Amino acid sequence: MSNLYENIGGKAAVSAAVDLFYEKVLADTRINHFFKDVDMAKQKGKQRAFLTMAFGGPTNYTGEDMSTAHTHLVERGLIDEHFDAVMENLGGTLTELGVPSELIGQAAAIAESVREDVLGRSQRSQNKAA
Repeated sequence: MSNLYENIGGKAAVSAAVDLFYEKVLADTRINHFFKDVDMAKQKGKQRAFLTMAFGGPTNYTGEDMSTAHTHLVERGLIDEHFDAVMENLGGTLTELGVPSELIGQAAAIAESVREDVLGRSQRSQNKAA
């Protein structure tokens, strides 16, 4: 049975998507300030590895969990509206690359599944419960 990674075209498709995605993100005034001092070559590499894993491809992601990786951004004001902008750019990227809407929906569901972690809310609720 194939997975989203294979269905969208594998390594080449993920690589193209990440490049186009960051073009859109860096042009988006709602969120580009979060990337001001980021090494974009390194960021793209991490994103390729993460999306490959998240979409069901070979697991080479060795980065931090989503909550830890985004803590500094939450401290700088990252909120739902910013996450929504990222989701919009991801959808636009996949649409522009000709990915069928059904697969875009799968990708969006995967991205949406980490919203609470990215925005630091799952960790805060765990800390309150402890």
